[in-house]
Amino acid sequence: MQKLSLQEIAKNTLTLEANSILELRDFINDEFEKIVQLLLQTKGRLVISGIGKSAIIGQKIVATLNSTGTPSIFMHAADAIHGDLGMIREEDVVMVISKSGESPDIRVLVTLIQNLGNPLIAMVGKIPSALSEGASHILNTTVSQEACPNNLAPTSSTTAQMAMGDALAVCLMEAKGFTSDDFAKFHPGGALGKKLYLRVNDLSKQNEKPAVKESSTLKEVIVEITKRRLGLTAVLNEHNELTGVITDGDLRRMLEKGVDLEKTTAKDIMGVSPKTVNQDALAVHALDIMRKNNITQLLVAEEKNYVGVIHLHDLIREGLI
Repeated sequence: MQKLSLQEIAKNTLTLEANSILELRDFINDEFEKIVQLLLQTKGRLVISGIGKSAIIGQKIVATLNSTGTPSIFMHAADAIHGDLGMIREEDVVMVISKSGESPDIRVLVTLIQNLGNPLIAMVGKIPSALSEGASHILNTTVSQEACPNNLAPTSSTTAQMAMGDALAVCLMEAKGFTSDDFAKFHPGGALGKKLYLRVNDLSKQNEKPAVKESSTLKEVIVEITKRRLGLTAVLNEHNELTGVITDGDLRRMLEKGVDLEKTTAKDIMGVSPKTVNQDALAVHALDIMRKNNITQLLVAEEKNYVGVIHLHDLIREGLI
């Protein structure tokens, strides 16, 4: 028999695991909906437990649920039967994850949870089993074959568990009307968090605020742009209202035209109707405007009231690009 190449083995593994997820669609039924409703209505937390690889998957599901608005904690099955069972409150729902549903620690844990009287959800890959028989609700994660060549090491089965956990989390998000603003509250760190909470004003207030009058001379314009080092300056009228913008590119194009440098004013060379962004807008919105207009700076303004400048470098520095 010809030995498979490493690439073929990898592709077969991915195919087997993908199929294990697709097979879960047959287990999304009325029972699944009852579990979602149970978690929506509970006044407590979802306590997730497991052992071995299932315990690791449980920790990931807990992390996903907590960041998407469903309070959850992890309790290792082995620790639970040696004292950690005390973390379960009367109003909590418990979910135990297991492929076989038959390991000794899981069997003991099921009995102990039944004694406490908490609702028990079994995410299990074998029906019937001690876990499925002792649970009040079942999430079936049965897979036809592990990706492991010996059909032993948890591979397809743990993939299925994680996918079912994600399906549960997304349904809860949708049912609760969970928004990106809600996500930002629970996930303020890193580039992802910044995309959801960092405002234009948070960045523009750190920059200089270049500005000239419509009547300013060309020399004054060049000095202002050079001194502020942002590559542009806002142009204001006699009422300090924003009327235009001059970039260093505008200056180069003006010099190429050979205009009268002595008589030229800011109003003569400024670009009217400059692209602006509201100071309360998300910083990623400013980035979208820059990308759509192929520019690297934006004036920050509230209608005609000039507030400042945000530069592409500000967004790069914050890790938004």
